[in-house]
Amino acid sequence: LKITLAQSLAAGDKMDWIIQKAVELGVHTVQPLLTERSIIKLDRERADKKLEHWKTIAISACEQTGRATIPVILSPIHFNQWLSEENLKTDNLKLILTPSKAQNINHLDKLSNSIVFLVGPEGGFSEKEMALAINHAFIPINFGQRILRTETAPIVALSILQNLWGDFA
Repeated sequence: LKITLAQSLAAGDKMDWIIQKAVELGVHTVQPLLTERSIIKLDRERADKKLEHWKTIAISACEQTGRATIPVILSPIHFNQWLSEENLKTDNLKLILTPSKAQNINHLDKLSNSIVFLVGPEGGFSEKEMALAINHAFIPINFGQRILRTETAPIVALSILQNLWGDFA
């Protein structure tokens, strides 16, 4: 199962923790995103330093778990730009987490061996961003009645996806 985690930048050391745990759970690619409600704002120099730091975290997580393949950690990109990228025009199953009414993640049919999972910032995606993602074929999903923190949501989602269709099954 090839999972791309598109994660809105999280404040403090939360992004480090997200990347570490996502790598431990078998993520293939991590794409940090700058969204309308992102607390973190990065200039190019700071983004480059963060990227190198995150790659080091990914390598350490691979060593800790005995994972042979180091995931791809991409440079932060603006949400709108990322949605227009060519790599999203594939047959990926595209999921976006939302606290509102949506399909429960446990009720998804396996439609692809490649999943793109989109997680918003602390304040959630703006209405405009949510509509844009849905227009790009993202399926809104949730965890039932639970609204999780931005650092918890990807870990729960990766665990569920790996359990349903990946190497936890």
